[in-house]
Amino acid sequence: MKITRRGILKSAVALSAVAAAAGLPTYAFAEGETIKVGILHSLSGTMAISETTLKDVMLMLIEQQNAKGGLLGKKLEAVVVDPASDWPLFAEKARQLISADKCAAVFGCWTSVSRKSVLPVFEELNGLLFYPVQYEGEESSKNVFYTGAAPNQQAIPAVDYLANEGVQRWVLAGTDYVYPRTTNKILETYLKDVLKVAPDDIMINYTPFGHSDWQSIVADIKKFGSAGKKTAVVSTINGDANVPFYKELGQQGVAATDIPVVAFSVGEEELAGIDKGPLVGHLAAWNYFMSIENPTNADFIKSWKTFIKDDKRVTNDPMEAHFIGFNMWVEAVKKAGTTDTDPVADAIIGVAVPNLSGGYSTMMPNHHITKPVLIGEIQESGQFEIVWQTPGLVVGDEWSDFLPDSKDLISDWRKPLSCGNFNVATGKCGGAG
Repeated sequence: MKITRRGILKSAVALSAVAAAAGLPTYAFAEGETIKVGILHSLSGTMAISETTLKDVMLMLIEQQNAKGGLLGKKLEAVVVDPASDWPLFAEKARQLISADKCAAVFGCWTSVSRKSVLPVFEELNGLLFYPVQYEGEESSKNVFYTGAAPNQQAIPAVDYLANEGVQRWVLAGTDYVYPRTTNKILETYLKDVLKVAPDDIMINYTPFGHSDWQSIVADIKKFGSAGKKTAVVSTINGDANVPFYKELGQQGVAATDIPVVAFSVGEEELAGIDKGPLVGHLAAWNYFMSIENPTNADFIKSWKTFIKDDKRVTNDPMEAHFIGFNMWVEAVKKAGTTDTDPVADAIIGVAVPNLSGGYSTMMPNHHITKPVLIGEIQESGQFEIVWQTPGLVVGDEWSDFLPDSKDLISDWRKPLSCGNFNVATGKCGGAG
């Protein structure tokens, strides 16, 4: 088939007619004038179970923005890559998106090891990364906007909730990489120093990505929980290793009423493809659940199901983080009048956009956002019944008060400070953050 300029224009007119008939606004974009948006999520490998849906929601958000007229009169163009759960490949793909594809912003990563892998690339090339997943804190980069939860927006409130429910013994179980290890270091200090938990009442265990043989570990957890004190598992287990973990809990008869598990990386998407039986009654701590009832969330769910063409597909917390981050970026670009990194980074501080939990989230000077904290109980439907939530929004704390090297640090990227790790005790900036 011969492609001609007249044919392309004819097709564009036809598409505009279809859009008009559907009641959608139509816009004419200048030929070749696009703003590229990078999507850096694993579509294969151990993290695909969690990250594929984040690629999909970004495509939906970009499509919706184009239906509104794009940005600065230009069409947004998604550039999708697959780093395949390979941490060094994340850095290679990030370099491609910034240098070769000239993306104005990149939305991506899940694990902290993937974020740590790409961080030097974004700082070297002065790109913008929007990171949508809960993480361990202890970082604040000029080039990264952290729209997932910091420990004080997920881990610590979850422990407080369990302590108020009478838990006295604690299993800190995680995948062996930086997020679980740093988060558990914070939690161990918090348990000992603030909640006055004895060292013998804390058990810590790490397993590799994709771990599948949980028989002996669950037996150890079961034994640890038989000491006559109420016991809970705080889980920072990531990816598809969660499936055999919960299955083994069920096989060994460890019910949520005996030893509840509160997870930080198990949401609606992870539950969708597995047997919910062993998980019913266990908990998760997030900043959003699909079961939240308000008009903004209802519209988002409806749009998602229409876009994905599958009524069974669910929404989850990292999707909401991309929803917030993308809309913040759009508003910052409008405010700056450009997609250039430095003006957008300056403009985005203080930008507030609707979240899906109710109300607005704001980008703070430390490049973290305000979020509510929710505890949900897993139901047979694969949804969560919210059993507790903070009365208001919580500001993300980038540097933990419970680590000796961090307690005196703050981050503020506004001029004149422009520092990610300013030491309030010495009055000095420690570097880029």
